[in-house]
Amino acid sequence: MTAAAVLPVALPAVLTQAQAQSVADGLVKTLLANLAQGGQAVVDASALTQFDSSALAVVLACRRAVLAQGGQLQVQGLPERAQALARVYGVTDLLN
Repeated sequence: MTAAAVLPVALPAVLTQAQAQSVADGLVKTLLANLAQGGQAVVDASALTQFDSSALAVVLACRRAVLAQGGQLQVQGLPERAQALARVYGVTDLLN
């Protein structure tokens, strides 16, 4: 596997309902391309600074798409506030 195949796909700094669909579409496309090339599906959430629960919905949409292709999604750098939201919504285990 090449180094490029394991590079994480970064979430943007701002991810709210207004951006969610376009961000999800782009992320899914990139993650599935990584899988098709023998790479890993890795999302880096460390850039998130302004977000709402839509950010979790985006990550979960990516997870569903990756799982449908037989892969596993790794989420790195999820900010504490997003982790707290995940706990409130009961989806923490889906993000690990």
